[in-house]
Amino acid sequence: MSRFIANITLVVGDYDEAIAFYTRALGFDLLEDTDLGGGKRWVRVAPRGAQTALLLAQADGDAQRASIGHQTGGRVGFFLHTDDFVRDHASMQAHGVRFLEAPRHEPYGIVAVFEDLYGNRWDLLEPKA
Repeated sequence: MSRFIANITLVVGDYDEAIAFYTRALGFDLLEDTDLGGGKRWVRVAPRGAQTALLLAQADGDAQRASIGHQTGGRVGFFLHTDDFVRDHASMQAHGVRFLEAPRHEPYGIVAVFEDLYGNRWDLLEPKA
């Protein structure tokens, strides 16, 4: 049996601003943007070649709006692996991505924490070979 996680939902404030951030600032591909009617869309973004995508879900109601940027309780909840940390770190900074720390060398690789458009914390990580 073959199984994998296909999508992970990320609650966002606005579909279009989220698409712009993930595709421009992080270089993700827009995989799908389907109108479901009633203001809802099925929007998927992912790094090129990734098996798992982010399903961008525009908040609907106060409870969902309150969770934007806090879906992991302030912890790093997303891990973006790269084969070239220096390249991607520079590109992301040039696109206005806010890093919360300077890059650091750990036993497992080079890493720095950044925030997405909504304040969710991510690791940019180049694992050691």
